[in-house]
Amino acid sequence: MVSKPDSNKARLKRHARVRGKISGTSACPRLNVFRSLHHIYAQVIDDVAGVTLVSASSQDKDFGMAGGNCAAARKVGQELARRALEKGIQQVVFDRGGYVYHGRVKELAEGAREGGLKF
Repeated sequence: MVSKPDSNKARLKRHARVRGKISGTSACPRLNVFRSLHHIYAQVIDDVAGVTLVSASSQDKDFGMAGGNCAAARKVGQELARRALEKGIQQVVFDRGGYVYHGRVKELAEGAREGGLKF
């Protein structure tokens, strides 16, 4: 029998390693990314207070397109940046969530930068 390695378990180990090094504060919150097969989600989190300040995802009601591609990820990043700037958040720390900085994760980051977030 062939045993296939659990890729999500490996991702969670990478994510824990990254989270040991970065943390979001009220001055510079953390931009967290979660990528599923059909959608992508992003949150801006203040880890000191333990609250989510802003969130956006491809499942929002007014999103209007399929959520599992790079174009949707860029649109989610731009929407997150717009909502963050409305709340006065300009500087964030990027948390890729253990995912490789490639494809949809990279597009979300570039969309957030286009929208005006700095990281």
